[in-house]
Parts: sequence; structure tokens; C-alpha cells
Amino acid sequence: MTAELQSTSHGQTLVLTLRAPQARNALDGAICAAGIEALSVAERSEEVRCVVITGADGVFSAETSLERLQARRQQPAQAQAQGVELLHHWVEAVRTHPKPVIAAVEGMAEGAGFSLALACDLVVAARNAAFAMGGARLGLSPAGGASWNLPRSLPHQMASEILLCGEHIAAPRLHALGLVNHLAEPGRALHEALALAQRLNARAPNALASIKELVGDAPQRSFTEQLAHERDHLVRSLQHANAGEGIAAALEKRTPNYK
Repeated sequence: MTAELQSTSHGQTLVLTLRAPQARNALDGAICAAGIEALSVAERSEEVRCVVITGADGVFSAETSLERLQARRQQPAQAQAQGVELLHHWVEAVRTHPKPVIAAVEGMAEGAGFSLALACDLVVAARNAAFAMGGARLGLSPAGGASWNLPRSLPHQMASEILLCGEHIAAPRLHALGLVNHLAEPGRALHEALALAQRLNARAPNALASIKELVGDAPQRSFTEQLAHERDHLVRSLQHANAGEGIAAALEKRTPNYK
């Protein structure tokens, strides 16, 4: 069976499932390209309010096989760079997507798969899941934004340990460090991620998009610049019809109906 990215709808949540049985859902160019296209479609769809990325057959996404890495070594540097760029385009698409993106992790999230999970806004992981950036064990450096995301999400020493040692880190440890938002019982990560998505789907889409943009822009701005950014976003959201609906619903003690 060839590698593919399966798209299914669960109400207002789009689920993207990594499926590459012979490669334990390792990311390849075709899956990355499909992911970029799926997020583009989701962004334009008024029916989709949240995206969940998961893996088939109890694995999120394992390391690329040694045989595939060996084959890549025979390619020209330009071809190698193009393959990495495709992964980076998908990771960037996840990070800048205006709607919440949740990773539902079972089994392993290794290498590029770990980087993909890091790019998501929220991570739900099974208690027996594990994460690893194993490149250092093979004489390789990381890709997919891991060297940017990890130092911003974890203490310097912890980020360095994950990248330098390349060993598996159990989900409960990353949960204790704040990198994993919710732990689920084995086999229940997708279920818990969908429940979390349903909570987000009840929020005003424009407010969630603003929050994502503010959080994403914060590392590149000074505190004063971020305050001005927050001001502009708040004024824009106050003028949106959803603010009127949200305030009215709170006053009337009813569930808001956001558009």
C-alpha cells in the first residue's frame, strides 16, 4: 500500500491521517504535499473550524527508514534540499494556519513526525507514546523547525538533551514539562483530540485566528510592539459580529452561536 494522507470530516473538525504502512507513517514528499493542499482547502472552508493530525495503525510518524536515508545520500545536494523544503512548507502551513491544529499522537512521533507535532497548536498524546529527534544518533541534524520550536517550548537544557542525545522521551515527561497538553489512555488520543476540537469549535473562529496570530508573532516582536499588535486585534474583534453575539449570550446565559 502506498503512502497517503487521508482526510475525514467529524462535524466541524477535519482529521488528517498519516498512512504509510510499510514505513510506519514516516513523512515523505507526497504526504507533505497532500498536507499542504489539505490545509489550504480547510482554510477556505467555512465548514471546518479545527484540524486534527494523527497517524494510522497506532503510530503517529516514525523515523525515515535507514534504506531511504541511504538512498537520499546518493542524490545531489539540490534534490536533498528540495525534499527538506517540502517538509518545511507543510510545517510552516501548520504553524500559520488560521484555525487550531491538534496533534493526536499514538505510538512514536520521531524525527520529522516529532517536528510536525511541535508545529501544532496543541498536542494530545497517549500515555505510552514517545517522542524523539533521533538524527544525532545517525550523524544528522534536525529539520522541520525542531531547533526553533523546542528551545521556545522547553528549558534550554531539556531542548538540548532531546536534540543532542536523540533518545526517546516518554509522553508523561513531556506533559510534565508542558509540551504535551493532554494525556490519553492508549488508543484514545484521537478520541480526546476530537473532544478538545469540539470545545474549540464552540469558540468564535475570528477570535481563535487572532489568538493564533498573536502567539505566532510574539517571539519576533518587542513587548511594546506586541502591545500594539494586541490593541489592533482587540479592536478588530470588538467590531466583529461574533463579539456582539458572545456578549449577548453571556448576558442572556445561553450558548453563543458564532459564525
